[in-house]
Amino acid sequence: MADENNVAVAGAEGAAQDATQGRGPRGGRGRGPGGDRGRGGRDGNRGRRDDRRGGAEEQGEELIEKLVHINRVSKTVKGGKRFGFAALVVVGDGKGRAGFGHGKAREVPEAISKATAAAKKAMVRVPLKDGRTLHHDGNGHFGAGRVTVRSAPQGTGIIAGGPMRAIFESLGVADVVTKSVGTSNPYNMIRATFEALGDQTSPKAVAQRRGKKIADLLGRGHGATQQTAEAEAAAVVE
Repeated sequence: MADENNVAVAGAEGAAQDATQGRGPRGGRGRGPGGDRGRGGRDGNRGRRDDRRGGAEEQGEELIEKLVHINRVSKTVKGGKRFGFAALVVVGDGKGRAGFGHGKAREVPEAISKATAAAKKAMVRVPLKDGRTLHHDGNGHFGAGRVTVRSAPQGTGIIAGGPMRAIFESLGVADVVTKSVGTSNPYNMIRATFEALGDQTSPKAVAQRRGKKIADLLGRGHGATQQTAEAEAAAVVE
């Protein structure tokens, strides 16, 4: 009986020592009360990083997202056909910033989310006149596509079709006249349109570059009086 009691006491002391050192019943580490390795489990550090990332996205500004085109492609493999989807998305804030992105995935929602993320990273700023139209006409081309964009008076609306309309709606342009020739490929049309918008300059930027006043540029270009030129220069915001 004494030997059995001694064995039981020794076994209890060994189990207590294993628990103190962070070892489980089978000798494995990281399973006992003090055996946390610090890597984080399923609800560890990874979950906290995802929460912080989601909070940053929720604090972002409201953006206008336009789905322009979805293309389904198939690849023939040994077991049959494997389908995939490609999405083209235009994103803008409605205040002079816009961008486009392309994403591919096995499912449509994932392809759209990838394209939207790419579009947000590639946003560019375009100067607008009175916040509603372009400052001047412009031309752009990409591949076989050629586009022409022209400023328009108030009340004209967006005279554009297909992918180009999505760009100007997300950009915040209310009056514009456009023409596209050469191709109906949405990818080439969007790239050509953004090339034309990239050449847009405002009177304020030209005046700063040339070291002149905005009133001098407007008065000389339109043949207006000094008072009219100064009034137009004061109305220029960007």
